[in-house]
Amino acid sequence: MRIINTRFIKSASKRAEFIDDELPQIAIVGRSNVGKSSLINLLTNNKKLAKTSSTPGRTRLVNYFNVNDRFYLVDLPGYGFAKASKNISKSWDSVINDYFADNEKLRLVFVLLDCRLAPSELDMMMFDYLASHELPAVVILTKIDKISRSQLNLSIDKIAKTIRFNKNMIIPTSANKKIGVEKIESILDEYIK
Repeated sequence: MRIINTRFIKSASKRAEFIDDELPQIAIVGRSNVGKSSLINLLTNNKKLAKTSSTPGRTRLVNYFNVNDRFYLVDLPGYGFAKASKNISKSWDSVINDYFADNEKLRLVFVLLDCRLAPSELDMMMFDYLASHELPAVVILTKIDKISRSQLNLSIDKIAKTIRFNKNMIIPTSANKKIGVEKIESILDEYIK
């Protein structure tokens, strides 16, 4: 699926504000500063669509992007940012839980992991949550331009083993070098019908 037209629709801070129409949804989740906004901008070929920040923890809302009038890319709040207050962290967790709960439009979850870092305890909790709720997931490895090819292969092997995930469902990406778009688009074709 070639992404031709994408537009920001709205931000939501609670369940009552979530979009519930006929379009399917693909969620994007990951720890703060993993590159969710950069991935959205890469996929949509629009560097200004999703706001990127060097300060982790900026995304505090559920952000909806309409893609080709066929589905929503849904950017969920980042988790695990240490400087966020406990109250804010709890509200993010609550928003993420509310988004996943009984969401019949959700087709797939892209879980983003930084290729240079081992999956965190919060990442592992996210994988356990998705597995226990039988939500399909694909791992997107970000920032692969920061490491060598041999390091990347080691990273993929290590991450696949740690999260008990099929290596074929781990997609290496780089927003800077525009790597991984075609693979993600083919996966979108599978899940958006």
